[in-house]
Amino acid sequence: MSDREHETSGFLKAAGWGSARQEAFPGDASTRSYRRLFRSDETAVLMNAPAGAEAPACPPDATPDVRHQLGYNALARLAGPNLAAFAGLTEELTARGFSAPRILAADLPGGLLLLEDLGNDLFARAIPAGADEAELYSHGVDALAAIYRSSFPSQLNHHGGTWRVLDYDTPALLAETELFLDWYAEQHLGRALSDTDRQSWRETWRAVFPALDTQAKGLALRDYHAENLLWLPDRTGPARAGLIDYQDALFVHPAYDLVSLLEDARRDVPTELAANMKKRFVAAAHISDTDAFDTAYAVLGGQRNAKILGIFVRLAIRDGKPKYLDLLPRVARHFLTDLSHPALSDVKALIHDLAPELHEMARG
Repeated sequence: MSDREHETSGFLKAAGWGSARQEAFPGDASTRSYRRLFRSDETAVLMNAPAGAEAPACPPDATPDVRHQLGYNALARLAGPNLAAFAGLTEELTARGFSAPRILAADLPGGLLLLEDLGNDLFARAIPAGADEAELYSHGVDALAAIYRSSFPSQLNHHGGTWRVLDYDTPALLAETELFLDWYAEQHLGRALSDTDRQSWRETWRAVFPALDTQAKGLALRDYHAENLLWLPDRTGPARAGLIDYQDALFVHPAYDLVSLLEDARRDVPTELAANMKKRFVAAAHISDTDAFDTAYAVLGGQRNAKILGIFVRLAIRDGKPKYLDLLPRVARHFLTDLSHPALSDVKALIHDLAPELHEMARG
């Protein structure tokens, strides 16, 4: 038994699950791993997030220069394997009636959590199996609007850990867009980029980010889509949307998670449904300036899809996961749609210069 297995065994024994049958199941693109535990007619989920498995998170008062030195997690304000973030956000979400998995046992220094099992009915599985797509998306949108209408503290103190939820600031937004340059343009397309190209990229994006200041910020879970939402029909209201993978949450314009849901990198959301869900969110979140919201939606969509194009190439090349390349055409289509908004005309022109092949990619 490895040291890590010994630590895990001791944690589960102390929690009363030491004799449970264990079954590994797929995680995500991070360093976290998961096991489903079976004890009589009960189940639970073990989250294993070893400390030190990733670059450090962002210190709350770190300057952009310090964040650069610490690495990408700090620059983009990602929690990495820091379970204080997940545990703190979980407790705040469940306290407000949202369906995050309840924490059954916690060892934050050891990187271990025992969680309520919310089941297997991800939206992405339930819909092909016959669930009503509009109904599921409606509950997903209603949960988002309810999260936005809720207030959340920035300082979280739970299970002996502390975590501060920060703003999705310009350095974080910019760092994510630059994944497009580093991985999609340079590694995928073979484009040689100059310092001037990179400076133009940063200045052009900085010029559009003020559109994100037109609405009060809210909590964005940051990876809100059909493979991170679970259908819980036995619950009521927003609680029917089960939430996972929210440890990287930040405060930002409320369009961010809506873009994540409706411009899904992994599945096509019908155009009419997406339009209806956008209207539903605007109404439920009490957004009054719809033009400003549409502009922010396009800016965040463009920012997010630039990032995803880079991340998927990185996953394929650096991490040996070529399946992500199959998703690039859909993301490229989303990206070009976002860039068609007048507020992004300068970004669109820059993309035409740096990556004209994107149009061919979007045709699949």
